[in-house]
Amino acid sequence: MENWTQTLGAGPLLGIAAGAIALLLVLVIRFKMHAFLTLVLVSLLTAFATGIPSNAIVDTMVGSFGGTLGSVALLVGLGAMLGKLVEHSGGAKVLADKLVEVFGHRRAPFALGLASLIMGFPIFFDAGLVVMLPIIFAVARRLGNNVLRFGIPAAAAFSVMHVFVPPHPGPVTATELYGANLGLVLLIGLVMAFPLWYVSGYIWGLRVGEKHVLPIPALFGTIDEDQPKNPPKVGTVIAMLLLPLLLIFMNTGLDFLRSAGVLDDGATWFQVLSALGESSIALLISVLVATVVLGTRRGEHGSALEKIIDSSLGPVCSVILITGAGGMFGGVLRASGIGDALSSSLDALGLPVILAAYIIAVVMRVAQGSATVALVTAAGLMAPAVAAGNFSVVEIAAITLATAAGSVFAGHVNDSGFWLVGRLMGMDVKTTLKTWTVQQTIESVLGFALTLVIFWIG
Repeated sequence: MENWTQTLGAGPLLGIAAGAIALLLVLVIRFKMHAFLTLVLVSLLTAFATGIPSNAIVDTMVGSFGGTLGSVALLVGLGAMLGKLVEHSGGAKVLADKLVEVFGHRRAPFALGLASLIMGFPIFFDAGLVVMLPIIFAVARRLGNNVLRFGIPAAAAFSVMHVFVPPHPGPVTATELYGANLGLVLLIGLVMAFPLWYVSGYIWGLRVGEKHVLPIPALFGTIDEDQPKNPPKVGTVIAMLLLPLLLIFMNTGLDFLRSAGVLDDGATWFQVLSALGESSIALLISVLVATVVLGTRRGEHGSALEKIIDSSLGPVCSVILITGAGGMFGGVLRASGIGDALSSSLDALGLPVILAAYIIAVVMRVAQGSATVALVTAAGLMAPAVAAGNFSVVEIAAITLATAAGSVFAGHVNDSGFWLVGRLMGMDVKTTLKTWTVQQTIESVLGFALTLVIFWIG
């Protein structure tokens, strides 16, 4: 791949990408072919059609598959273990009852979404969603067995924070590429986050919850009908959920201080604390603590405790494999040069900088799936124009967040997050397109509109 250069133009590459996506949808929706097999097959056909060297196709597919699984498998697996311990101990029901008691039946989706918005500040999208799932499922089970009414507002909250608010990697990298003021981007991102979530997550979640009534998936194994007589206290459950959050927050805080030049990342203590705050390590520590607090201290020992934890892994294996295959498809599209060709074509159109940044990020997102790749690539392409544009600090911050808005547009079958949300909530592809893809589109368009207002004010 190092010496290979793509010879196809933007037109043929766009046609191949559109054909690949259409084929994938037809095979999954019309012919009911398993999503994992379909993604692998379409990835292979796309690699051949775009001219990727035959001796590099397998390496490209396996590399992108493994790259996605490297984080997703650990996060989903450990998160499922933590979720099963919280659910089996009765902790999910206890916390769900408390949320309903405090906020009432009607405002429970709002409460779950708001909690996710707060958790989403330091924690990544996929890790946060998996940690919140047992609580979402418990509340939904109590209040009507409708997963989307409660799940979409929470998932959208994590998405908004992940895309628009530092210290998440996409907006931080874009901030550096554009030379924007990190504190200002953080401030504006936080101001935008609530209205963005309220419209694209909460209101949209209530609407799709009415239209698509889906039961709660058995993600954490079979649900115990007879809940324990000695469930943990609400404070204990909250502490278990906050533990990974605090560890990850510590890590992101250290990264923020490092990027600001306050701390030296070469110190041993810095490296150790950073490692403990990585999402997968934080979840591992949390699972180990939960086995004691929610397992051993409640009378679960030896093989009984091992079986409880083991029962969480079977239901999530399909989620993990399909998500990895979605990453494989996006990786093949990136390796083929589809996104680069389209971005270069758009860059030559002479659009206003903020609009060009948004559109390039949209094209990159639709073409290859990854929001972070779309954001970083678009920012890299537009950085020279921003540097030469004599913009104010507010305008540069608005351009940065406009690029972020474009990077979340219409997440679909080439995005691993599409498969993660769909499978975790028990949706088929068609329903995921109607609910999550539309949510991502609303989030993107509304986010861009808000950044335009900020740009004009600045």
